[in-house]
Amino acid sequence: ADWRSAGPRWSRWSPAIITPSPAPAGNAPPADVPPADQPAPPDPRKELAERIADEKKWRQSTRQGVQFLALQFQATRCDKEDILAGNDDPNLPLVTCSTDHKVAYLLAPSIISGDQIQDATSGMNQRGIGYVVDVQFKPAAANTWADFTAAHIGTQTAFTLDSQVVSAPMIQEAIPGGRTQITGGDPPFTAATAKQLANVLKYGSLPLSFEASEAQTVSATLGLTSLRAGLIAGAIGLVLVLLYSLLYYRVLGLLTALSLTASGAMIFAILVILGRQINYTLDLAGIAGLIIGIGTTADSFVVFFERIKDEIREGRSFRSAVPRGWVRARKTIVSGNAVTFLAAAVLYALAIGQVRGFAFTLGLTTILDVVVVFLVTWPLVYLASKSPTLAKPAYNGLGAIQQVARERRAAAHVKTGRGA
Repeated sequence: ADWRSAGPRWSRWSPAIITPSPAPAGNAPPADVPPADQPAPPDPRKELAERIADEKKWRQSTRQGVQFLALQFQATRCDKEDILAGNDDPNLPLVTCSTDHKVAYLLAPSIISGDQIQDATSGMNQRGIGYVVDVQFKPAAANTWADFTAAHIGTQTAFTLDSQVVSAPMIQEAIPGGRTQITGGDPPFTAATAKQLANVLKYGSLPLSFEASEAQTVSATLGLTSLRAGLIAGAIGLVLVLLYSLLYYRVLGLLTALSLTASGAMIFAILVILGRQINYTLDLAGIAGLIIGIGTTADSFVVFFERIKDEIREGRSFRSAVPRGWVRARKTIVSGNAVTFLAAAVLYALAIGQVRGFAFTLGLTTILDVVVVFLVTWPLVYLASKSPTLAKPAYNGLGAIQQVARERRAAAHVKTGRGA
C-alpha cells in the first residue's frame, strides 16, 4: 500500500482491431519435413516472472512517451486481471487503474508506504451532511506529508493497494501535523464506502508472515500405498465383523453378511456415479469414514438381534419374537443413526479439506444403514422366522436363550404350585 502523486488520467477507449494477414503460400513448410523434437514444458514461475518484467518495462517506464502510450493502452484493459498486482516498484512511476475499473492513472513514485499509516477512521464531516475518512500518519511520514501537500495544492494524490488506485483525492491545502481528511468525490462517500476505505487504509499493509511448522512431500507411490493400506484395513474390519456375526448369530449372521453386501454394493455404485458426474475422489479420510460406517451398520444389526433375544427370554417363540423385537429395535436404530448423521452433517459444513471427505462418507453410510436395515435386514429376518428349519436352535444360535426361557417358565410354575 502506497501514497503516490496522481498525474494524467485516461478513461476507457476502444482500440482499433488489427487482424494479422496470412503467411504467403510459398513460405509454407513442405509436408515431408519431419517433426522437430518436442520442447520441454515451460516453467510457469519463469513465465510469470517474465510477464511481470515485461509489464514493468512499459507501465513503470521513466520515459514520458512510453508513459502516455502505456496509459492509453491500460485504459482499454482495466477490467482485466492485473499481472502486476502487488509486484510494482514503489520507487518508479506506475500506470494503473482504479479498483472500480473505470479510470486509468499515471502515478508518480511512492512518497509514503502503507505501514506509515498509524490509524484511519470514518465518520461524518463537521457539517454533519457527508462522510469523510480521517487518516493519522506516523511521525516520520507526517513531515513528508506536510511538505508534499504544501508543494502540490490543487493536484491529486492517489492511495494504491496491490498496484490499484483505491482513492485519488484532491489536495485542497497544506496539511501539517500528520492528520489528514479525505472527503468523498463523485459519487460522495456513504457510511459503508467510508468505512471500507478506512479499513483498507488501516489494514491494507499488514506485516504478515507464515512459518511452516511441518512440510512433507508425498509422492504418488506413497499416496497409493496409503490408499491401499486403508482399503486393506477396511476389508479386514469387514471380515472380522462377518466372522463374529456368523459365530455368534449363525443364520442371523449370514443375514448380516447379505445386508452388508447390499450396503457395500450401494455405496460403491454411488461413489462411481459421483466420480463420473462431479469427479469425486475417494481419499484416505473417506475410507476412514467408510470403516466407521461398517461399525455403525453392524451395530444396527446387533440392536435388532438383541431385541429378538429379549423377546425370547420372555417366553416367546422365534417366530413371534422377530416382529416384536423389530418394533422395539427400529426406534433405537433410527435414533442412533440420526445422531450420527447430524454429527457428520455439522462436521461436513464446518470442516475443510480431507475432514469433509470423512464426514461425507460417514453420513452416506449412515443413510444407507437405515435403508438396508428397513429394506433388506428386516424382511430377510422376518422370512427366516417363518421357516421351520431356521427356527431350530441349531441354526439360529438361540438355543441357550430358549433354554433360559424354559427355565423361567418352569420356575414360575413351581412358584405358582407352592403358592396354591
